[in-house]
Amino acid sequence: MKVIKTVADFWAAQRGYPRPLGLVPTMGYLHEGHLSLVRRCWEDNSTAVASIFVNPTQFGPSEDLSTYPRDMEGDLAKLEAEGVDLIFAPDASEMYPDGFDTTIDVGSIAQRLEGEHRPGHFQGVATVVCKLLTIVRPDNVYFGQKDAQQCLVIKRLNADLDLGAEVVVMPTVRDPNGLALSSRNAYLSDEDREAALSLHRALKLAESRYEDGVRDATMMRREMLALLESEPSASIEYVSVADAETLVELNSIERPALVSMAVRIGKVRLIDNIVLES
Repeated sequence: MKVIKTVADFWAAQRGYPRPLGLVPTMGYLHEGHLSLVRRCWEDNSTAVASIFVNPTQFGPSEDLSTYPRDMEGDLAKLEAEGVDLIFAPDASEMYPDGFDTTIDVGSIAQRLEGEHRPGHFQGVATVVCKLLTIVRPDNVYFGQKDAQQCLVIKRLNADLDLGAEVVVMPTVRDPNGLALSSRNAYLSDEDREAALSLHRALKLAESRYEDGVRDATMMRREMLALLESEPSASIEYVSVADAETLVELNSIERPALVSMAVRIGKVRLIDNIVLES
């Protein structure tokens, strides 16, 4: 396994590896969710590449860039155990050298939900993913459904700019109790972890109502909010029942719907979602 820090060195190194080539972009502090993407990458490709880069441009001024969990040594050990061929792990100065002044705005899909509550977030995501796809030139790139809106943003970016990758979205990986795996779970105390299960319970409530034939999205949002508000540690940013492709909020569920939420448990901001479809 080769660990590469610069764009020039990556371009030189990757020429010796067979196609198809898959990329798993990460911000490190890897968990089983990331590793599930690596395993799928190996199923589809002859060469597996992972990137590790905590992207500063997708963090707001009051967000947790300085304290975002990092474990490069542990991450490299996990990726080596999975047989990854190349690791691209640049410094911020390599990705954003002096004078860098370009951002990418993906449009309406990036302005709702997370985009509304984290201004500038998806500009940072789109810019860094565009750079990674341009540098690595993967045939396939892998993301997790837990970041559902991010996946839609990246699909739009990839299509609009003809970046040429197949965007593969893999199911959310959860703890046995239902908590979606996230690097930010490292911030949760034992008490917070128990409170965080309220997100999964709210999603299961929506799923249960849908299976019972309920199609009233307004009622579904109201019931989910009531459940989340019953958890004293929860501070709700949004609960959404939206079209799964456009993220426009629905009154009635007549087509696939993304049920999603952002909730703070103590100081930790968590997101989760499910898709309701026939």
